[in-house]
Amino acid sequence: MLPFDWGPLLKGGPLFIGILNLTPDSFSDGGRFLAPEAALAQARALVAAGAGMLDLGAESTRPGAAPVSATTEWERLEPVLAALGEQLPAIPLSLDTRHAGVAARGLAAGVAVLNDVTGFSDPAMLDLAGGSSCGLIAMRSRREGAGFHMPPYDDPTPRDAEAAIRELCAVRDRLLQAGVFGTRILLDPGFGFGTTFREDLALWQALPRLPEALTWPVERFCLGISRKRFLAARAGAPGLPPGQRDGLTADAHAEARRWDYRVFRTHAIG
Repeated sequence: MLPFDWGPLLKGGPLFIGILNLTPDSFSDGGRFLAPEAALAQARALVAAGAGMLDLGAESTRPGAAPVSATTEWERLEPVLAALGEQLPAIPLSLDTRHAGVAARGLAAGVAVLNDVTGFSDPAMLDLAGGSSCGLIAMRSRREGAGFHMPPYDDPTPRDAEAAIRELCAVRDRLLQAGVFGTRILLDPGFGFGTTFREDLALWQALPRLPEALTWPVERFCLGISRKRFLAARAGAPGLPPGQRDGLTADAHAEARRWDYRVFRTHAIG
């Protein structure tokens, strides 16, 4: 099988990857699509709105979320993956997981892309990435023990983007040194994962120079900014609920498109 190549999916305009949370506790829509019937209805709605790929996640990675077992994660995923393969066979599927066992079962079930919010830092996930031909979305994040490091978001300490950029470089190098073809990889800057508002703002302002800083093509970045608290804080409305941030998300996507970014992981397409 030929290695996955993002190029064909990027012809003709931006690629919107529709987020499908199969969890009871995700930050924006936890519980709404936990039932397979609800998940399938949302999948159809996302595709009808213009999603060219769907990204399924069955473990929340919001601040403070409790980890789930691989068994529970797969129980949430399996019926939806099977139904999507039957009902939307032309839509490629991405699996948002950081667990190698779940990722391997997903690939066997027809998943085309693995999306790892820990940047394939687990050796088992890295081995799976190197030994497969699937597409990869690799995100920069900061860990603290078994969970994610989530500092107070309103920390007023001045910050620049350089630490986050170095961390994203390390994610890139980890995959390339494992022998993964660059055309299989999308890099995700990881807004909000271990960053404060000031650091997220600096990272957003660094987007025009990020491809050059990483020596990485702009079309091989994936921006996961949808409904993030960064958008509400930047708009001066930090208390705005996640479900009311879709307009801000669309504005951010339009801004990034002016800098030639083309791949967006999003809860709503508009």
